[in-house]
Amino acid sequence: MTKPGTYSELVNGIIDIVNYLIYAFYVFLYAYLVWKMIDAWILHAGDEKKVSEGKKYLIAALIAGVIFFTLYAFIGLLKTSLFG
Repeated sequence: MTKPGTYSELVNGIIDIVNYLIYAFYVFLYAYLVWKMIDAWILHAGDEKKVSEGKKYLIAALIAGVIFFTLYAFIGLLKTSLFG
């Protein structure tokens, strides 16, 4: 990232960093979700406690995904409405 010359460039740089963090969170969320589903529903398929735990992780991951998608959309809306 180059040194920003204007306020708009500074804000766009900060927003780009936040967007990269959101992408990184999505990658982590997806990998974690896949691992927990494999662990709960394939490796421990007969254990009801593990299957129930897998369902809780699935719901939590979906809620977190929706929250971060909303955050990403809000940041994009803010960026376009304020800085064109």
